[in-house]
Amino acid sequence: MNRGITIFALIAAGIVAASSCTDVPTEPDAVLSLSFDSLPSPSVVLGDTLRDSTGTARRLFATVFNFQGEVIPNVPVVFSSPDRGVRLDAATGFVIGDSLRSTPARIVATVGNLQASLLLDVALRPDTVAASNGRDSLSYSLTDTTRNVSPTLSVRVLHGLATTDSAVKSYVVSFALANPSNTGLATLVNDANRPSLVDTTDATGVAGRKIRIDPARLTALVDSVIVQATVKYRGTAVRGSPVRLVLRVKPG
Repeated sequence: MNRGITIFALIAAGIVAASSCTDVPTEPDAVLSLSFDSLPSPSVVLGDTLRDSTGTARRLFATVFNFQGEVIPNVPVVFSSPDRGVRLDAATGFVIGDSLRSTPARIVATVGNLQASLLLDVALRPDTVAASNGRDSLSYSLTDTTRNVSPTLSVRVLHGLATTDSAVKSYVVSFALANPSNTGLATLVNDANRPSLVDTTDATGVAGRKIRIDPARLTALVDSVIVQATVKYRGTAVRGSPVRLVLRVKPG
């Protein structure tokens, strides 16, 4: 799926520069531009505070620069949102998810007349993860490298304990090669064929990664690649995590 990423591809940092070309402030403590850093997660869980991949609550943060491109410390940045779904403490920068919404909420950082914005989704609490496409196969080629990338191995993240419960969207899933240990033989990649160890769930709660094989490193002892997909909430693995995904490999 074309969602990988890293948790940073889905959320672009806003860079806002002063609009006047004739009245640029030149004092070292005069604000010229504002950079809103990438968010620690693509979503905030309903009823919870925005957290990073370790489960630690994180506040919003933006960087202010002068005309020389130097960081100006201790400049008050006000955070707000024009959208429902999130509640912000303007002074501390903490965000709480207070209602579900179909589209991401805008998070705005303001210093004087400068603004920068990012997008943040509100997700259901992740309770369960299970294989979506947990087993697949790849017939590799020694001459045609386009045949050496597998179908997507994927998992589905749910709110609740049953497959009928609601999907968890915009949530980060981590992937790791469990076997073989020879990392040159297999590489986890996204849809652009670039190495990637994380993906973000889509609207159906599904996230996945492909495997690129280097046939020159294969031996007769290797007939499969095993991947582990991990989902955590507040630093603790959810039910079913890690999920074991298996790719069978054979000559084409």
